[in-house]
Amino acid sequence: MTFRARLYDRETEIPAKQGTVADLWGVEEEWSFPTAGALALKREPQEPAPGAPRGWKAVNVPPMAAPQAPGLATRSRARKREEARARARRARRTAALLVVAVVCLVVLLLTVFGRDAPTTVTFTGPAPAERLLPAGPPQPQVVSTQDNLRIQLPVNQSRVTAIGYHASGSEALALEPVGTQANAGLVDRIVRRLFGQNGSDLRYYLLDGGVGPRTGGLDIGAPVDTDVYAPVDGSVIAVSDQVLSGRAYGVRIDIQPSGNPGVVVSLENLRADPALTVGSTVSSGRTKIGRIVDLSKVERAGLARYTQDNGQHVHIEVLPATSVTSPS
Repeated sequence: MTFRARLYDRETEIPAKQGTVADLWGVEEEWSFPTAGALALKREPQEPAPGAPRGWKAVNVPPMAAPQAPGLATRSRARKREEARARARRARRTAALLVVAVVCLVVLLLTVFGRDAPTTVTFTGPAPAERLLPAGPPQPQVVSTQDNLRIQLPVNQSRVTAIGYHASGSEALALEPVGTQANAGLVDRIVRRLFGQNGSDLRYYLLDGGVGPRTGGLDIGAPVDTDVYAPVDGSVIAVSDQVLSGRAYGVRIDIQPSGNPGVVVSLENLRADPALTVGSTVSSGRTKIGRIVDLSKVERAGLARYTQDNGQHVHIEVLPATSVTSPS
């Protein structure tokens, strides 16, 4: 049997029996969103609409729960357990890294502060009997430089109590210390330990106070009456009184270094050697030029903070030759 589709004819088709349609909302113009649009949030009694079946009652119902796919709850619990395990692993890794960092810091601090060996040039205890006797000239040892000028240690190594640098006026030229700064900060000491030192066993201190370059003045601490030798090769161009508080305390000796006519090396806090005169030729570490005098009654030496005496010392500066005035 063959069926043939035909077009739908609205005029010939018999309409189905119409049912009764009840208007549950009332008049459309009276619909209000705050009231009718929030039925699931607030239970409000509703009056039956005209034409509604007998016994009809309007109520609000809670929203339906979203359907879950089969096994979704199981997968959610597994995911939560995995996240908890991941957090625990991260916490363990963080704790392990913290322990390693603390251990490395302790080892680094022990390396920086626990291996410093005392040297003869940083002796700060009371002078033993042998240090009160003449010790002779020092062994050749450069204590500082200024450009190409090399300043030798002017006293015997066994007599040195401490070495310090401080500002000493705007005319003094900055010196380049040789050795290790003993009172350096923590960061500087760590960097020095990590990247090495300059190989010298000298240890020096940076002292506060004064004006000009911070390393313009060099103080070599030693007991009173310690022999002082020329720190450079050259000739003596001046020997003048060192005046403090209107009185003369020792002398100032100016030396013109050989091969460096543009600068003058000045030494203070000395009692001049009787054999020294203006024009005398001196050799570094060999020619005695004087002895250290005691100035503790008229000045407070900054070096005393690092010694167990009054900080007596020989003071050295390098000045431009044009700034030095020869005594008349």
